[in-house]
Amino acid sequence: MKDSLWAVFQNRVLLTGLAGWASAQVLKAIIYAIVNKSFDPRRLVGDGGMPSAHSATVVSMAVTAGMVSGFDSPLFAVACIFAIIVMHDAMGVRLETGKQAKLLNEMMVVFERMGEVELPFEEKLKEFVGHTPLQVLGGGVLGLVVALIAGRLI
Repeated sequence: MKDSLWAVFQNRVLLTGLAGWASAQVLKAIIYAIVNKSFDPRRLVGDGGMPSAHSATVVSMAVTAGMVSGFDSPLFAVACIFAIIVMHDAMGVRLETGKQAKLLNEMMVVFERMGEVELPFEEKLKEFVGHTPLQVLGGGVLGLVVALIAGRLI
């Protein structure tokens, strides 16, 4: 068991994926603070925004899988397809979900202002759930850079 646990902490693909995610989340919080002129600590773990942490994570893992196992390996092929699916989903379904949440939140404000109906709406719907193509591209580039740097360090 001890050897298995140690092996987890030496897994280059896993470590690089975590580094890709962490790098994207920190950059996302910094970019959000610059644009909005206020720091929101929730951006360190939240979804949505620039760059896409989902993209950074899966691209860094796919590139590292290729560097470790070979770019002709089944592991790299699986990681690439997984990355494509995750990034496509972030730009598609998840982006549309965020747009719908924003619209519903705006509708709730209008209904509340009208005062005609009291709706039991305690929490706003989460609007930051998806990514624009630019945010996905930014995350993908970040994931590539993280993998290349980690390949030199690990």
